[in-house]
Amino acid sequence: MKTVTIEGQLRTGTGKKATRQLRSQGLVPGVIYGGDKEVNFHAPALAFKPLVYTSDFQLANISVDGKEYRCILKDIQLHTVSDKLNHVDFLQLIDQKKVVANIPLKFTGVAAGVKAGGKLVTKMKSLKVKTLPQYLTENIEVDLTNLEVNENIRVEEVKVDQFEILNSPRIPIASVVMTRQLKQEESAAPAAAAKK
Repeated sequence: MKTVTIEGQLRTGTGKKATRQLRSQGLVPGVIYGGDKEVNFHAPALAFKPLVYTSDFQLANISVDGKEYRCILKDIQLHTVSDKLNHVDFLQLIDQKKVVANIPLKFTGVAAGVKAGGKLVTKMKSLKVKTLPQYLTENIEVDLTNLEVNENIRVEEVKVDQFEILNSPRIPIASVVMTRQLKQEESAAPAAAAKK
C-alpha cells in the first residue's frame, strides 16, 4: 500500500495566536492521537498534499523529532473561504489495536445490465470498516458482472475477510437503471407484437 512520508516538527505553542503564526508561514498544524499520548506537530502544507487531495486510501509515515508514527488520515479542516488546509488529524496505527477507516470501493467487471443497455449508477464511494492495521488495503473490490437491469448490489453482499463493515447492510452500493432508450425499446416490443 502507498505510504506518504511527512517530516514534521513538534509544536510548542498552542492556541489561536500560535496557529495563526504557523499558517502565515505556510505550515499546517496537526495532531496524532491513538498512541500513548497525543502528538501536536506542524509540517509544510505541501507535505500533506498527496494525502489530502486524493480519493486513494494511503498510510502516512510521520516523523516528528526523530520518532516515527505510522498513521492514517482521520480528519481535515479547510478554511471556509480560501479552502486552504487549516488542520489535520491522524490516527496512529498500533498492532493488535483495531481501527475504523473508510476504504474506497473499486468496481470491477462490466455489469450484465449495462451490456443490455442499462446505465450503472454508483451510490457509494467507500465503506466504513473496523479492522487490525495489518489488514488495511487500498480498496475493496466489488464485482459487478452479474448485476442486471433494475438490480442493486447492497453492502451486505460485499464479502471481505478480516473486515467488520460498519455501514448499514441494506444500503445499495451500485445499481443498473433502465435508460430512456431501453424503456422505449421495451414499450415498442409489445406494440409491435400486437400488430402481427
